[in-house]
Amino acid sequence: MEDPKRQWPLMDLSRIPTSALVTEVERRLRCTRAPEKRLALIGPPGAGKGTQAPKLAKEYCICRLATGDMLRAAVSEHSPLGEKARRAMELGELVSDDLVIDILKQNLQQPKCRRGFVLDGFPRTIKQAEKLDEYLHQTGTKLDGAIELKVDKPTVLERISGRLIHRKSGRAYHPKFHPPIKAGRDDITGEQLIKRNDDNPDVFGKRYETYMKKTAPVAEFYKNQNKLIQINGDRPVNSVFKELCSYINGKFKSK
Repeated sequence: MEDPKRQWPLMDLSRIPTSALVTEVERRLRCTRAPEKRLALIGPPGAGKGTQAPKLAKEYCICRLATGDMLRAAVSEHSPLGEKARRAMELGELVSDDLVIDILKQNLQQPKCRRGFVLDGFPRTIKQAEKLDEYLHQTGTKLDGAIELKVDKPTVLERISGRLIHRKSGRAYHPKFHPPIKAGRDDITGEQLIKRNDDNPDVFGKRYETYMKKTAPVAEFYKNQNKLIQINGDRPVNSVFKELCSYINGKFKSK
């Protein structure tokens, strides 16, 4: 719970249209009355997870957690867990499932996640999925649903090759599929977009093989729990988002 006596910094809202402020207040009030939601968004690199997850987080007032972002944040903060992750990455080793789960737990305890979460590209392995279930069971909660974005290999390769990322938020853009309002700039902050070093055909091939071998079975794991839904991600961003919201709204309508 937030401290009602906490002093928040003043913001100049004079330049924001009244209609936009009213819409945002109504959205937040709607979120406080809505059921908590705990979701996982999975799919191959370039499937659209980095585009859809932030939109879902905003729509439902839940937090968005992505493995890469969490690891980079932990390392930059020089936390004990971050130092362990840094040493592994410097040695060129994979960060262990146990360490990733510990960092995830730390993030899930933040106030921003009190209404629930959408996991962006996590779990990546069956072991991570099992450990996530164990942790949520300990907290008296559970994962409500896993959504797999289905996109074929040639399409995700084309997306990866042109993808641009906003470093701080993880928002993703593409000149063809999801262009920013201003070329090379994030729609929200206006900050410069970057291209990830591993967003190239050579590295993509290895990442895709790793996904098919280790992460694709996670979909079957959730299918066996009757928690999986598959959505065609090879469509315009807004069309995919509309179907995601339709699924989520329908799932929680009776709760």
